[in-house]
Amino acid sequence: MKTVGHLIGRTLKAYGVPYITGLPGHGNWNLLDAFNDPGSDIPLIQTMHEQAAVHIADAHFRATGNPIAAVTSIGPGAANTVMALANAYCDSTSLLLMTGSTATHMRGHGVMQELDRENIPDFTKVTEHVTKRNFDMITANSAPFILHRAFSAMLTGRPGPVHLNIPLDIQSAETDIDVQDLSKRIPTGRQRADSLAIERAIELLLNAERPCIVAGGGTITSNASGALKRLVERLGIPVVFTWNGKGSLPEDHAMNAGTVGWPGSLTGNTLASEADVVMSLGCKFTDWSASSWRKGVSFSIPESKLIHVDIDPREIGKNYPVEVGIIGDITLVLEDIDAGISDNQANKAYQRRSAQHDRLSKLWDEWDQLMEPRRNHNSIPTTMLTTFRELRKALPRNGIVTVGSGHPQSSTKQDFPIYEPRTHITPGSYSPMGFALPAAIGAKLAKPEAPVVCIIGDGDFMMCMQELATCVMYNVPVVFLILNNSGYISIRDGQDALMGRNIISEFSHEGKNNEPYSVNFPDLAKSFGLDFAEQVRSVDKIAPTIEAALNCGGPALVEVPITRDVSIAAANVVGWWDFPPVPTAPQAVLDDYASGIAAEQHQGQATSNVKIVKAEGAVG
Repeated sequence: MKTVGHLIGRTLKAYGVPYITGLPGHGNWNLLDAFNDPGSDIPLIQTMHEQAAVHIADAHFRATGNPIAAVTSIGPGAANTVMALANAYCDSTSLLLMTGSTATHMRGHGVMQELDRENIPDFTKVTEHVTKRNFDMITANSAPFILHRAFSAMLTGRPGPVHLNIPLDIQSAETDIDVQDLSKRIPTGRQRADSLAIERAIELLLNAERPCIVAGGGTITSNASGALKRLVERLGIPVVFTWNGKGSLPEDHAMNAGTVGWPGSLTGNTLASEADVVMSLGCKFTDWSASSWRKGVSFSIPESKLIHVDIDPREIGKNYPVEVGIIGDITLVLEDIDAGISDNQANKAYQRRSAQHDRLSKLWDEWDQLMEPRRNHNSIPTTMLTTFRELRKALPRNGIVTVGSGHPQSSTKQDFPIYEPRTHITPGSYSPMGFALPAAIGAKLAKPEAPVVCIIGDGDFMMCMQELATCVMYNVPVVFLILNNSGYISIRDGQDALMGRNIISEFSHEGKNNEPYSVNFPDLAKSFGLDFAEQVRSVDKIAPTIEAALNCGGPALVEVPITRDVSIAAANVVGWWDFPPVPTAPQAVLDDYASGIAAEQHQGQATSNVKIVKAEGAVG
């Protein structure tokens, strides 16, 4: 006989989980105690906040494709995980969250930290909508079944987080049912697509003159980068990237067309909007990836014909009508398409696209010229893109960056080149602050041989800076690159652009002429125990300082002061975002919004007679 806690530890070890992240509390100490014993012993990473524990697990999956576990107590500790669960759920990343719960015989009696007003227990209802599966483990003998079902949910189909709610008495209850063999509890292989759909996709791709592939996060999850590279090199098809698709194809590849959406790149938006055939790979066509579906900005579907490939049938045709909808694993879909095209067919298709390739080259030249002031601002405070220029000098191709929301996220997406899959980790759909720092810890624990840099704004950093303690306690050698512009400046810029004024988006001293306020980040880091913490005072010192930080042997912090000048500070915002303006907004904003609404294609409305806005924002 063994306790459920012992069974969970043995199962996680058998299923390949290298460690668990989390916090202790009275609601999970029976479970944690079992992890001290031989056979069920498993390393634990102690965090300072439960949200961070789940972000660490989230990032581990993004870096490796393998889920791990997080554990928290009952009540507030469990509730602190919800935002991080939502982030993993929206980005389709797998992890296992185990939370403590009131003992079964005490449920519904108003026990401390119990939610029980409407349901007993209520917390499983809280997590129900931010998890792929949600289990309430109310008997000891059900534990082995629930565990293999949890891993089956995480490892098959569309990934997502799973929640296990484990009552206090069940944690220490005994069972004689042993760990289940996971290989006998999940299907073998991956899902292949319908052959007729593959044939139709091949026909469209071969006949297209201006095809474009949109690589979404599913491309990374499927490990499809090799198959994608082979196909685009044979057929000469340009590739654009969404937030989480970045890294699907090396960004120094000839068929790289840049990022798409708002904010994307002029190159990517133009190529995608002009395409006669678009093939989407694991892309949901969110508003930010599709410029709120405004025709001619990022996409024109229709008139472009869409081949939509996804593992989840619910995504097919959700936002755009499809010419061919393909349900299947992206790697296998690309391999089947490739196998169905002869060398002669591929050569003819490639040659037919010479004009498009020339167009791509010209667009890159124009984009590089447009971006020059942002990339080469050689004074302090500097720009984010100049900082990225220097970071790329210091970081090897296999280096991993985790990125927070706001200007750092959009600027990294737009202009920091990524060369390998799973080396760009960012919260694409839910876009929370507080992700990047713990995500860097998770990425480094998952890939200890790879250098890891956390790209984060000062506002974002202050939402999760307590996890510096975790870094120091476990000596996790991550570099935290703080881009300090003293505020939530992406919000300020949006307020100014859409409303002509801003409020509570800058960090400033009240009553002191709004003088910018900033924490002394190097001193703060040193108080946590970081030995290396410096503010860069000249642009030519950025790369050497980052190199020194990467080589210091422990966690390190590098702060770069960033200008607040909206014209150069961060990404060049091309694309469009449907944000309803206030009635007092500038007339140009009101007029553009009315035009944008009329041109949105996601609801199936007719757009043949509306003015089309090109990717660069000019009407024509």
